[in-house]
Amino acid sequence: MAHVVVGLGNPGPQYRDTRHNVGQRVLDHLARERLGRTRWDEERDRTVVCLAAWRGEPLRLVKPWAFMNESGPAVLRALRRHHAEAHDLILVYDDIDLPLGAVRIRMKGSHGGHNGVRSVIETLGTSDIRRVKVGIGRPDHKAEVPDHVLTVFDAEELPTVERAVAEAADRVLALVQSPSPR
Repeated sequence: MAHVVVGLGNPGPQYRDTRHNVGQRVLDHLARERLGRTRWDEERDRTVVCLAAWRGEPLRLVKPWAFMNESGPAVLRALRRHHAEAHDLILVYDDIDLPLGAVRIRMKGSHGGHNGVRSVIETLGTSDIRRVKVGIGRPDHKAEVPDHVLTVFDAEELPTVERAVAEAADRVLALVQSPSPR
């Protein structure tokens, strides 16, 4: 069975380098730097996929072309297309509650206020989903959150972000090597 690694984000070039798209940034790094893959294919359900393997384990790296709050149906379609279940999924995404550059793994749990994760949990009907979260930092005021997640990283933040992206890619591969929760 293939592991399906989904990087959450928003579609379109205007969102590519935003904080909210750091999950997809991790997938780009994983494909290029860890797996030696550069080919991404668009699937008919408007997802982009990179087929690869890691130490004999088949991987499907998936970037859904759905807005963050509507990620669940796109993730479900990707799982079905690749004949996978929720326990085969590794979700990679930004976390505003983690300091910039921090990386955390969770094997299950709530959405933690992340609307993309909320959509995935509601659509799949389970919170038992392996996750790799990348900290993007929190703005000083709650009212700034929507703007914060849609901003690009400042130049001085980029070295920290790139280290976190590399670490998150390594954590994804570690999860691929560990048994899936069932």
